[in-house]
Amino acid sequence: MLTPIVAFDSWQTAYEKASTLISTLTTTQRLSLITGSSITTPNTTLSSALAMTFDRDAIYAQARAVGKEFYGKGVQVVAGPTSQPLGRTPWGGRNVEGFGRDPYLNGVATGVSTRAGGGGGMGEFPGKGTASASGPGGAPTGIPFRRRAASSADAESAPYSSNADDKTIHETYLWPFYDTVKNGLGAVMCAMTKVNRTMSWENSDLLMKSLKTELGFPGMVWPEMNGQSTAQGSALGGEDYGSSSSWSTETMQALLANGTLSQARLDDMAIRNVIAYYYVGLDDGQQPEAQATNAHVDNTNNALPLSKPRVMSVFGAHAGPALGGPNQAMNVQGSGPTYQGHLASGTGSGQASLPYVIDPHMALSMRAAPEGTMLRWIMNDTYSSSGSTLIASDATSTSAQVTFANCATGSDVCLVFLNALSEEGADRTELYNEDQDAMVSTVADHCNNTVVVVNAVGPRLVDRWIEHENVTALLYGSVLGQESGNSIVDVLYGDVNPSARLAYTIAKNESDYNVQLCYTAQCDFTEGVYLDYRHFDAQDITPRYPFGHGLSYTTFAYSSLVVNIHPSVPRTPQGTASVGGPSDFWDTVGTISAPITNNGTCAGVEVPQLYLPFPEEAGQPVRQLRGFERCGAQKWIVAAGKYKVFVGASSRDFRLKGEFVVKY
Repeated sequence: MLTPIVAFDSWQTAYEKASTLISTLTTTQRLSLITGSSITTPNTTLSSALAMTFDRDAIYAQARAVGKEFYGKGVQVVAGPTSQPLGRTPWGGRNVEGFGRDPYLNGVATGVSTRAGGGGGMGEFPGKGTASASGPGGAPTGIPFRRRAASSADAESAPYSSNADDKTIHETYLWPFYDTVKNGLGAVMCAMTKVNRTMSWENSDLLMKSLKTELGFPGMVWPEMNGQSTAQGSALGGEDYGSSSSWSTETMQALLANGTLSQARLDDMAIRNVIAYYYVGLDDGQQPEAQATNAHVDNTNNALPLSKPRVMSVFGAHAGPALGGPNQAMNVQGSGPTYQGHLASGTGSGQASLPYVIDPHMALSMRAAPEGTMLRWIMNDTYSSSGSTLIASDATSTSAQVTFANCATGSDVCLVFLNALSEEGADRTELYNEDQDAMVSTVADHCNNTVVVVNAVGPRLVDRWIEHENVTALLYGSVLGQESGNSIVDVLYGDVNPSARLAYTIAKNESDYNVQLCYTAQCDFTEGVYLDYRHFDAQDITPRYPFGHGLSYTTFAYSSLVVNIHPSVPRTPQGTASVGGPSDFWDTVGTISAPITNNGTCAGVEVPQLYLPFPEEAGQPVRQLRGFERCGAQKWIVAAGKYKVFVGASSRDFRLKGEFVVKY
């Protein structure tokens, strides 16, 4: 029987099948099941771009397509979705892999993605050796990336610890895993770092208590590459699958013989290794045989918008293809700070395998040709100093200097493309870029309709040019995948009305962010739950663009807020322990609604956001996105008192206000 015991709910049939299978195996066979197998777990490329949509249906559709493709290739465990890194610091090198800095939004995106993929996917818990970023799961791993230090050492010889109190862990880093487990998560990866001074892979408080008991997680826990160094510590700490070097058959048999490892714990491990296989119905015999990972699978199943500009000029390396591609070699040593080509994917363990890339220059060329637009370009970030001289074949013609200034002059619209790149092996070194910012300013000095397009792995600050009178629009997004150029052009021309929202705050200054890089062995998360907009609100710092911000080609009217909340609820959950937490943890206690009307001239989608300031008893930030529970005495409790309700278009733009009272 799985330990600890929870109510299995929809997992009950899978548990019974798994238990029956394990009961037929010998001890040697059970040991072979939990270690030593050759396995492949492809990474998915679900990332911060999806979180920015604030669109459950779009997130579901994307994750469903990924799951369908891997199923068609015979893959049974996928390394995704990845909730984290949450993005504790904007300098974190792997922030692009996660679903943003707000626990509620992150939880929704990760949960929906897990459900769409059929469950049984793999999330990382608490982190995958993250680069100075909060780790994905029940505890943070906000450390500088030293997984591969000069000595090529890993976990034991690089004992960097992320230290956070119980409130911070639960209300920030564990929060998304409630959604993910509830939606069918079948496997999680454990980090190689320390959490509160204990190695993650032998941290029973983290794995056995928080993950398997509190959240009722029924699946398997396995270690990050080189993230396990002792057999006994990892087996008793909560891991269910181990490397053959640590969990050799001989080693595990010795632990069984001397009573260190019980037969019950071995059976628990074995069941957890196969339960998700039954949960997602892979025992029906219908899945195709495994194919090569690169096998093709047919999954057919004012300034803006632009309108036939006469002369359009394009600037920046990000507008066009890289020198070689579409993929760069995968490494985990760090990259950036910018990419000399169109950035369409994150890098490192989370990078996509792109069959092709439609870059913006290609997509703009296809649009310009039938519309008769003259298209100019300089796809380089540092071309403004002297330029190149073009000598005309006609001896009577004068030579022309190809510079940012000359190319911009006389253009109806100038599109300047910027990117920001980081990779798993190193933290970000900048949130601005001198070359790119100089390019924008130079172009804007000579073009009165300058539109900037940014695709970045995290916050990319824009204050060095955003108030330039000739910068008329900013299109900002995460990395967009193989159809990136087409997606960007669809929005630039108004074929698609933008409706995405920022999944993090863009500050005016680097110093406005409260969490810097940590380069000491002990990294204390003293900021607690005050990340991103929670910090900006608490310190009354005005951001350049707030969390949740995004514009549209139309406008919307908010009206008639209706708050219908049951006034009396239990102080703590009273339900039985089950998958995803106490059974009544997910009960609906009321509704808040408001009609929202498109009062513009074109079709569009609005993203209303609900923020709740908590009663004083809760000791919470000024406002939180759709949040109302807080942690105390190791139980989620509902704070009694008066709650205010804010509904609006971002974390700073509120159109409607209301309130309700909760009593026990």
